[in-house]
Amino acid sequence: MNQLIDFPYQHVLVLGLAKSGTAATKVLVKSGKRVRVNDLKTELNDPIVEELQQLGVEVITGGHPLHVLDGIDVLVKNPGIPYSNIIVQEAERRKIPILTEVELAGQLASNSLVGITGSNGKTTTTTLIYEMLNHSKQQVKIAGNIGTVAIEVAEQLQQNETMVIELSSFQLLGVQKFKPTTAVVLNLFEAHLDYHETFDNYKNAKANIFMNQTSEDFLVYNLDDKKVVDMCQPAKATKVPFSTKEKVGNGAWCDQTHLYFRDEQIILLEEIALVGQHNLENILAAVSAAMLNGATKEAIHQVLTTFTGVRHRLQFVENIKGRLFYNDSKATNVLATSKALSSFDQPTILLAGGLDRGNDFDDLIPYLKQVKAMVVFGETAEKLMELAEQIGIEKAELVDNVKHAVQRAYQLSNENDVILLSPACASWDQYRTFEERGDMFIEAVHTLK
Repeated sequence: MNQLIDFPYQHVLVLGLAKSGTAATKVLVKSGKRVRVNDLKTELNDPIVEELQQLGVEVITGGHPLHVLDGIDVLVKNPGIPYSNIIVQEAERRKIPILTEVELAGQLASNSLVGITGSNGKTTTTTLIYEMLNHSKQQVKIAGNIGTVAIEVAEQLQQNETMVIELSSFQLLGVQKFKPTTAVVLNLFEAHLDYHETFDNYKNAKANIFMNQTSEDFLVYNLDDKKVVDMCQPAKATKVPFSTKEKVGNGAWCDQTHLYFRDEQIILLEEIALVGQHNLENILAAVSAAMLNGATKEAIHQVLTTFTGVRHRLQFVENIKGRLFYNDSKATNVLATSKALSSFDQPTILLAGGLDRGNDFDDLIPYLKQVKAMVVFGETAEKLMELAEQIGIEKAELVDNVKHAVQRAYQLSNENDVILLSPACASWDQYRTFEERGDMFIEAVHTLK
């Protein structure tokens, strides 16, 4: 079991329990650190509080009194807690370092770490890399937002094992020494500005994935995304680009018929099971990272001919009387929905809407040409109705929720239509998670049968 050997802080405040906070607390205690926990919503009689108290942890719940920072050397915060939080602001004022759990995970698993970030496609790419390495008989574990908390995986990681981890900007903002041996940057789009405030802040958080890398490490990046190219320019790692538009000598690329890594032909494009141009970029990134970490061509071919997608990410759900239903609930911004729409040529009914973060939807317009109808819901429904009217989509209707959207879309549909849930918005106005929203979609589709 790995412990924090070079972690220089002795008295730690963990802000926010949830999965990552609880896991970080337990690792810190096992590493001989003195830990205090502060959580706003958890009750003192919660079983997890009692468990932590039995480990010697001081737990303060129900509020955020400033005295929780007294005597503290470092703050480890839940990634979802904004920097406007009163405790975080006071920690900044007192010049107390602010970290997230992945910083600790990186110190526990420094030997072989593949980290993936980007505005879209992280989960698909992370899963592909894991599957490619696993099918190559490599010792590999997957961590992050798509499964087990990173620090839990890192604590158990053996010397011969690789950890593949999905990394959000929220997590990367709170790192100091974190250094993946292979970093992957997929794309950059103006996202999470309600948290980061500016695109530069968001971009700088993403750039932390490679800030500590050296020439012995690899940086896999999207040569077709100018924002990514500009961001990666100062990186010291060995750069491995990927491109759907041009041949690259040191990375993955494709022509009209085949996908290549460097000069080696990997697979016929028509053999790839995963649909969508955006997924081709994810595949190129995954092939690069997997090959750099010892994957075999045969294993990669096997994965790419059988892998049809991750749940809630352009997931094919059902064919009902010739209507094809796709669940893309993970599309929480305009870029993701644009890429989903560009995956289809046939008439499409778009189900969209959700949390209003203040952005408009004009960037969707070029991708709506094949959209015959829109069914919208949530806080942004009126904005989307205005968009439909602006570009002349005659059938646009507002409903209460995703379940009703499925029912109405089916009524509006004809044979050979695609019915696509791709909300272009976060889910939190009506649903706790995008997974919950997607599950409602799937259930409603199955009810139609």
